[in-house]
Amino acid sequence: MTFSRRSFSAMFENPKIAEVFSPSVNLHRIQANVRPENARSLTLLDALGFVREGLAREYLFIDGAWRDHVMTARTNADYVKPDGW
Repeated sequence: MTFSRRSFSAMFENPKIAEVFSPSVNLHRIQANVRPENARSLTLLDALGFVREGLAREYLFIDGAWRDHVMTARTNADYVKPDGW
């Protein structure tokens, strides 16, 4: 899947993160993986509170070669364990 700068940033705006972490959706964690040379996306993810967790070497085959990706994630501090877990 390919995102333009505009669609990628729009997808991860704070209201969207707030929605998926809200009680109605209640996700515990969201992840985004980005190629290391994509400084703009890494800067955006940093600004949105994503934490860099590591490097996935040769993660995806893109443009004729295996490409590394920086793995990032953000967890929901207000996550509520569902009943019955």
